[in-house]
Amino acid sequence: MVKLVLTGIWVCVITLASVYFSVKMATAPAAPADSSKESQLELVKGETITVPIIGNGAITGYFLGRVSYMMNKDTVKGATLPLTEMTTDELFTLLMGNKMVDISKLKSFDPQAFRDAIKKDMNEKLGGDYVSEVILEQLEYLSKEEVKANASGQQQKTGNPIKIIDAPSPAAAAAAAAH
Repeated sequence: MVKLVLTGIWVCVITLASVYFSVKMATAPAAPADSSKESQLELVKGETITVPIIGNGAITGYFLGRVSYMMNKDTVKGATLPLTEMTTDELFTLLMGNKMVDISKLKSFDPQAFRDAIKKDMNEKLGGDYVSEVILEQLEYLSKEEVKANASGQQQKTGNPIKIIDAPSPAAAAAAAAH
């Protein structure tokens, strides 16, 4: 009989202790957000731009491009920076001024070097470490003939734009942002 009473008391003590600790853990303040790299970054979407390619004194084609950025939330929060205009200027500079992409040598195009150049130049222009990562969403080339045929409404068979880079899938972009 004494064993039965002691067993009952032991079960009650264990039950009360487990209820107490579960309630205490449920009402505990939330852990502070981790200070990981992902929680400190914000996606700044770029807009699609068209950059004319000039050769032999005439326009030979057009680059279509869209670049987005992963930027530090703290540095961008209060800043009133013309990011869209700066992005456009940077792409014009790299595609026309520096000729980083040469249509005749597409195989030698290095997307990572292109990203690094954009990141470096944007951070220099902004005067700090604003841009953490550059995401190339679109970079394609259309010849002048293809644009003319499409603009005139001709039902001419035109080729697809030359994809210089493939846009990353949303999962790949998220994985890249995690690094």
